[in-house]
Amino acid sequence: MDPIDPKSAAMLIQDLQNDVIIEGGAFADSGAPEHAIAQNAVANVADLAAACRSAGVPVIHVWYIVEKGATGLKQNAPLFQGVKDANALVRGSWGAAPADGLEPQDGDQIVEKMRMNGFFQTRLDVLLRGLGAETILITGAWTNMSIEHTARHGADAGYEVVVASDGTSTISEEWQHAALNYAMNNVGKVATCAEIKAA
Repeated sequence: MDPIDPKSAAMLIQDLQNDVIIEGGAFADSGAPEHAIAQNAVANVADLAAACRSAGVPVIHVWYIVEKGATGLKQNAPLFQGVKDANALVRGSWGAAPADGLEPQDGDQIVEKMRMNGFFQTRLDVLLRGLGAETILITGAWTNMSIEHTARHGADAGYEVVVASDGTSTISEEWQHAALNYAMNNVGKVATCAEIKAA
């Protein structure tokens, strides 16, 4: 993998929240906790985040947060209906909190969203440009939905996109394979957390 200039890179940790990937969370029955464990996603992302902070690369946590009762969350797609029906990702709840080990550290930034795409009507793009980012290192869940949406938007917005193959997870290996080996082929680069760290 080509070298990454830490002065023009930023790391995204998207949707790695208890309801999304942890046993006991709102979507635990989806298979997401098992896939996150199989990917070793939390530990891999935590390790990459530590390396980024040491190298001066900003770390940005992108969280899906809704108000109680999913007030204002338009129910136009099954995913949004699922968030409301499961009473998931409610501000201040355990489910909306980051998975253990992925809590924001001093100097990290937090961006909240109410759609799959981390850029859509959030401050993410303004923040990245203010930080001088040209390359975004994307980690998180779910690979074939939120991560893919954010990666595509990032590429369209002019960023170099790198998706962490073992720093992302979804509900099954089949869905992970489809996202990384088909969808991402012409959007950005795919590399392991270790490869990104080395770069």
